[in-house]
Amino acid sequence: MGANTQFLYKYLNNASPTGFEASGQEIWLDYIKPYVDEYFTDNYGTAVGVLNPDAKFKVVIEAHADEISWFVNYITPEGYIYVRRNGGSDHMIAPSMRVNIHTDEKIIPGVFGWPAIHVRDKSKEEGPTLDNIFIDVGARSKDEVEEMGIHVGCVVTFRDELTELNGKFYSGRALDNRIGGYMIAEVARQLHEEGVKLPFGLYIVNAVQEEIGLRGAEMIARRIKPDVAIITDVCHDTTAPLYNKVTSGDQTAGNGPVLTYGASVHKKLLDLIIAAAKNRKIDFQRAAASRGTGTDTDAFAYSNEGVPSALISLPLKYMHTTVETASKKDIDEVIALIKGFLEDFDPEFDFRYIS
Repeated sequence: MGANTQFLYKYLNNASPTGFEASGQEIWLDYIKPYVDEYFTDNYGTAVGVLNPDAKFKVVIEAHADEISWFVNYITPEGYIYVRRNGGSDHMIAPSMRVNIHTDEKIIPGVFGWPAIHVRDKSKEEGPTLDNIFIDVGARSKDEVEEMGIHVGCVVTFRDELTELNGKFYSGRALDNRIGGYMIAEVARQLHEEGVKLPFGLYIVNAVQEEIGLRGAEMIARRIKPDVAIITDVCHDTTAPLYNKVTSGDQTAGNGPVLTYGASVHKKLLDLIIAAAKNRKIDFQRAAASRGTGTDTDAFAYSNEGVPSALISLPLKYMHTTVETASKKDIDEVIALIKGFLEDFDPEFDFRYIS
């Protein structure tokens, strides 16, 4: 297993819930430090590696570091724990899942319990909702739960680790979007190892708090004040059963990066990315966003006085589950496309639609 693959597994298997991303950011920074000229972090934990920090023209490549999770919200007198969402956590997949509860001192294992099939009335069977999913940590009272160090506000993550399917796919939790952090780190590594000299400053940004409203990107865009931003995130693979291509589009994991059209995506920048893909014979797919893209692209695009921004997405199966599944080929091609754009880009390019 190469160093980059070791990094991938270590980074993906670490828990970095929204608002509590620090441990993952340390892993990420440790990996990219040899490949950048300097680095910095902000007050809320966004991490940035910089090439050519003295350059006037600034290009950002960005992913977000945080994963969905739960908060402890209520502990019953009998010692059961009810939760609320931290990001878009899915109540439907919770029953019978193993969890980690993160306290100040240690990580405590628990399970989302669920009544046995034998005792449920099939004629009026209730599905899981936020009102009825609960965690069992092996305690018989609220006092016992609290003695374990668990309190309201503790963060809860699913216990699941990265695995491979058929040698072609990675599957696990938090590919949305730590796989993006891996991809931008790999861009930095490849640029360094190939001795590529860029005629602009490159800011490799791993932002926090995307899952609750693009908050980390908002903060760091104001600080960096970039001239261009390329965002990488995930989008839906819509080939699996129960997806609707009419509403969600037609994207397939394994068919290449997905390039989004939308108001916040700068068309002239998107055209440059498409040219970089065609020049390198990188297959790509297209998607459309009706208003915002729902990604950090929107935060960068509308920051400062308007920053030309574009989105390169990785098709992902089963988003916001513990078995998010992405193609190894697509991951390599997103890396190649971002790197290719950077190699081709001329900072003298005029982004004005009307000049």
